[in-house]
Amino acid sequence: MMNSNKVRQIVLYKNYFKEFYGKQNQNVKDKITWTLRLIETQQRVSEEYLKHIEGTDGLYEIRVQSGGNIFRIFCFFDEGKLIVLANGFQKKTRKTPQNQIHKAQRIKQEYEQEHANKPSAS
Repeated sequence: MMNSNKVRQIVLYKNYFKEFYGKQNQNVKDKITWTLRLIETQQRVSEEYLKHIEGTDGLYEIRVQSGGNIFRIFCFFDEGKLIVLANGFQKKTRKTPQNQIHKAQRIKQEYEQEHANKPSAS
């Protein structure tokens, strides 16, 4: 049984993740939701579910498997515990496609530029 106390807050940035999520069937949506809840509530998350992408500056992929299908959802941390979900895609090859990584990096930069201009909420 998963602990319901959150150790991380997951935040969606714009509509990138929602667009991906909305295109999935109910089984995939359920598995994505289960995986996100695991990431929110577990202090230590296995690389089976959350893994840093080598060669990137703080980009991670949430790894979801539903049946024979593999999905990846890009994310990054902000202020320690916050995960911001970027784009997602269905993985059809062994390596994560560079164009998907580049897209996630662009979203991360866009997010960082927007948040660098905002005064802190203290």
